[in-house]
Amino acid sequence: MLFMVKIVVRLPGDWPKEKLAEINKNETARSMQFVKEGKLKRIFRIVGQRANFSIWEAASPEELHATLTSLPLHPYMDVSVTPIMKHTTTQAWEKEHGAMPPFQ
Repeated sequence: MLFMVKIVVRLPGDWPKEKLAEINKNETARSMQFVKEGKLKRIFRIVGQRANFSIWEAASPEELHATLTSLPLHPYMDVSVTPIMKHTTTQAWEKEHGAMPPFQ
């Protein structure tokens, strides 16, 4: 199953730079692991916000929940999840041309 996830990070108060750097480092490492595992397909920063839209793949909503709650920043996240599926245009493109062109 594919899911579009919106994550908004709301950190409490002013964190010391060292603490922020450490949690960001751990968050990036965990996210990179999910990319390698094929769970995190794409991630896009929302301009001007500490937020993102991302595309995730999981066998079930429960698996996605377990994945997202394992992120170091999860206690500070507002998360919205929408199940998604391929659009008919994507299906037609793939039938005629193969895989969609990669993002640049």
